[in-house]
Formats: sequence, C-alpha cells, structure tokens
Amino acid sequence: MEFKVEANAGTGSAARAGIITTDHGKIQTPIFMPVGTLGSVKGVHTRELRDDIGAQIILGNTYHLYLRPGTEILRKAGGLHKFNGWDRPILTDSGGFQVFSLSANRKLTEEGAHFRSHIDGSRHLFTPENVVDIERIIGADIMMALDECPPGTSDFNYSRKSLDLTRRWLDRGWKRYNETEGLYGYRQAYFPIVQGCTYPELRREAARHVASLGADGNAIGGLAVGEPAEVMYEMIEVVNDILPSDKPRYLMGVGTPVNILEGIDRGVDMFDCVMPTRNGRNGMLFTPEGTMNLRNLKWADDFSPIWADSDCWVDRVYSRAYLRHLFISQELLAMQIASIHNLHFYLWLVGEARKHIFAGDFKPWKEEMVQKLGRRL
Repeated sequence: MEFKVEANAGTGSAARAGIITTDHGKIQTPIFMPVGTLGSVKGVHTRELRDDIGAQIILGNTYHLYLRPGTEILRKAGGLHKFNGWDRPILTDSGGFQVFSLSANRKLTEEGAHFRSHIDGSRHLFTPENVVDIERIIGADIMMALDECPPGTSDFNYSRKSLDLTRRWLDRGWKRYNETEGLYGYRQAYFPIVQGCTYPELRREAARHVASLGADGNAIGGLAVGEPAEVMYEMIEVVNDILPSDKPRYLMGVGTPVNILEGIDRGVDMFDCVMPTRNGRNGMLFTPEGTMNLRNLKWADDFSPIWADSDCWVDRVYSRAYLRHLFISQELLAMQIASIHNLHFYLWLVGEARKHIFAGDFKPWKEEMVQKLGRRL
C-alpha cells in the first residue's frame, strides 16, 4: 500500500489531501468509508455504492464475519471481495470494539478476548494472532490490530492497564502479520491502533509506540465512546502531532458531519461510522444546510427534492413529502432511499473538503459548514 500527500491546507489547519494506492484501486483522501458490517452496507446494492454514492472503500467486521458466514465459507469463496462482489478496497475492523460492547459476555486476559457469540451463546477466543489469520482469510486490503477499547469515562488506572494490554497484543499481532502473507495474490496492509482513553500522556505514549512500527498506516481508536467532543478533538491533536505525516491516519467510528470536518482539520484522512445508514433508516437525513427529521409533519406537503443540487439521482427524483409518506407508511423503500442519500452526502462532504484543501480555502469553508451542519431544519 502506498500513500502520497498531494496538498496541505496551509496556515491554521493540519488538513491534507492525499491518495492511497492498494491492489484493489486508489482511494482519494480525506475519505469516508461506508460500513458493511456483515459484508453488505445495509439496504444498499454494490452498484449503488459504486455508481450513485461514489464509495471508494467499504468496511467489513471481523467479529461478525467470523461468526457468519464463517471463515470456511469465506476461504472457499476466495475472500470477501469475491463473496460480496465488491471489487474496490475493503478494510476490516479487528472486532475489538464489538467484543468490548459485549461487556456481560466477554473476559479479557493476556491470551486474548474470550467471548460468547451474540447469536447462539457459543464460546470463542480472539487472540492477536488468530485475528490476523481471520483477516487474512477475509482478504481485506487493510486489516486492523486487535485492541481493547475502554469507555471514554474510564479512570486513569484502568486506562493504563488497558493500554498496556493493547500494546502487548499489538506487538504479537504485528509479529504474526509479518510472518504471514495474503491468501489471494494481493498485498494486505495492517494498521496499529492508538488507544489511551482521554489521557494525553497515555495517548502520546501509545502514538510513539505505534509510529515506531513503521506500518503502512495508523488508526486512532477509543474516541466517540462517551467523552465530550472537545476532548475527542484534543486527543486527535495530541496523537497526530506524533503519528508520521507520510502515512494515512484513520479515526475509527467517527462520526457526525461536524466531527468529520473537525477531524480533517486536525489531520485525519480516513473515517467510518454507521450513522449515515442507521440514522437514515430512522428518518434522519443529513444535508449541507443541516439535518432533517423526515417523520416530522412539516415535510408532509413539501414537494421539493430531497436535495436539489445533489448529483445523486435519488435526491432529485424523490420529494421530501414522498419520502416522509414512505416512512410513515413503514415502506422499506424509505430506508433504502435515506441510506443512499446519507451515504452520498458523507462522500460529497469529504470530497468538498478535498477540493477546498487544494483551493487553499479549507479553513474558512469548514468554519462556515460547521455552523450549517449543526442546525436542525
């Protein structure tokens, strides 16, 4: 995997535009990555992801794909690309966050993360080594290291112990990665994850260790998990002061459109979040002027397009009134339209950020957009 910084925003901003080259194609940064947890982005066809939304890379999740359909099926299929028909890059989360969320059904030890399946209660173990093996079988272009994601409200002592465990796991996973090769004839990258909760000294320590490995890219985890937004932004700045500037930086699981612009401003290149699809399925649409709750009565006789200036056909063809009717009538099409719209908007937003970085006016554009995006319409 290669990464090249093509432009910097300049004075007052750490934003940059770049390009990541993988064996499955190029990714223009900053980029938002739609989440396809089980190998599919909910309610959205591969063709729509590619042609209507403009996705350049999608995510899969190691925990969920390991449980269903399982590694045997994925290996027989030739990896996730062939299994789901997506011919562009894929990134896989290690499953650490999902195991973390199963607090009542998991136990962390030096060996790894012991957990019970949320499907049938069966017992499983994720180790730093077997997670690399699973991600090799899935065949992601970018694989994530196994880590523990502590709650944003964790005290220092817990965060210290958690970070120490994550570091030991990382060293083991990094060793396994370098001892193994991909199964399907193309190269897979491996991103370490910076943890450390909301404590700058822990974040700096973690970032220095992660940077020392010289991986193809690096991730920032354990944010947007309960801490205030301003604390999250502070941690991003602390970490990005240390992570190498010639490698892509991935902020995991973040977030709102405002969060993404603030992350770009602080030097982040890659983002993912379930918010566009999850909120869309519940009637919340993101637009350049703010958010709309399509279930509200005020849209019942608004026959204007969802987003008149959009270059995505669903935004121009369907009216707000019609989409509201679909939601109120519990028609499945409502969730599909809203998901396509929201994902397209997120990709539009990072694309506009990229244009303004090249143009040299990212900072004032971003400040104006943050004010608009925070409104409820």
